[in-house]
Amino acid sequence: MSLRLAILIMSALGVISDSILIAFYPQFFAERYGITSAVHVGAYIAAISIAVMCALPLWARLTRRIETLHLLWITQGIAGTLAVASAWAPTIEVYWLFTMAMFVTKASYLLLFPYLMRLEKPEDHGLVIGLLSVVIHIGGIFGASVGGLVLESLGPKMCMWLVGAGDFSQMAMSLFLIFSGSMVPVLKRNETGEVKPIAKRSATAWAALLKLSALMLLFDLSAYLVRPFFSVYWERLTDSSQAITGLVFAIPGVIALIALAINKSNIKDTFKNLDHTLGNLLVGAVGLVLQASSAPELIILGRCLFGWSLFQVIVKMEVTLFRISQPERYDRDFAVTNFFQNLGVLLSSFAAGYIVSWVGIPLTFALAAGGFLITAFIDRLTFNVDSHHQTTEELSHAH
Repeated sequence: MSLRLAILIMSALGVISDSILIAFYPQFFAERYGITSAVHVGAYIAAISIAVMCALPLWARLTRRIETLHLLWITQGIAGTLAVASAWAPTIEVYWLFTMAMFVTKASYLLLFPYLMRLEKPEDHGLVIGLLSVVIHIGGIFGASVGGLVLESLGPKMCMWLVGAGDFSQMAMSLFLIFSGSMVPVLKRNETGEVKPIAKRSATAWAALLKLSALMLLFDLSAYLVRPFFSVYWERLTDSSQAITGLVFAIPGVIALIALAINKSNIKDTFKNLDHTLGNLLVGAVGLVLQASSAPELIILGRCLFGWSLFQVIVKMEVTLFRISQPERYDRDFAVTNFFQNLGVLLSSFAAGYIVSWVGIPLTFALAAGGFLITAFIDRLTFNVDSHHQTTEELSHAH
């Protein structure tokens, strides 16, 4: 098994573990603890974002001294243990305690992404990012589908066991790669075995990174506004089972597969704007508006357009990140952008809970569409991340 394939599988395991309940927290809390508050669901998802955004920079700092896979087998083992323990949490307070600690340790698996990028040639970054995005979407499809089926048929406790199983599987694969000799060390050391220090970053490079991070924050704030209560919305309109709801929730993953195939084919040359962030954000805005409809067919069409937009914009932003960064800074720069992305998810989670409790679910789609339009406007006027050949200095001064 190649190291790239192993890391993609480990990333998939992490996404599947994360996706098992992400679409079903309203139903999970209602069934397990009798809590039906929309605000509570929004607050819980926001707390997950806080845990990840605070923990990841700490794990990234540790990878200055410890190889990524050496760190992961420990953290994922702890995360799996906490997941299993939370299955028996007698109260909602204990559940919060166990699962927040779980997400703090689980967050370290996100560093697999910059670790893989350090092993790849710069010209292959776009392909690898696209592959990883598809893996994430497939993991989302599988996780959401299994989560809905298991929650409906076997109950919430089994869902947490499955979450733990994903973490333990990552731990096992990390150990396998280490002891089989497949792991590639990336830390540069001097003759005495100490890790070499990294030169300070220029102000221009910081400006480029922070501008891109702010754009990612706004994009994620908009994209994730519709996530917490989509499953509830769909079930109210269609009276579908939770398994079917999980499949509808995961439609963007199928679209990601199609988008990756198109991006790597000659079809893309016929449609020059397929790689255009402005166009893709407008497509996403239309998809979000369609999801506010009460017609299931339009909602499904909207999920397709939304999924296309998510894939194309995320890949472009990630390619830009690794273009303006340096290999020895990949972990830390990724942690910076991830902090802003999770801040966007955090704000959207809080906002979604209150918006739904005040005016209902459909308005979240309209507001998210507005956020996509604002993102497109700022991208055009300030960031302009579409150019394949922009340098760090150009990105930091783009207008």
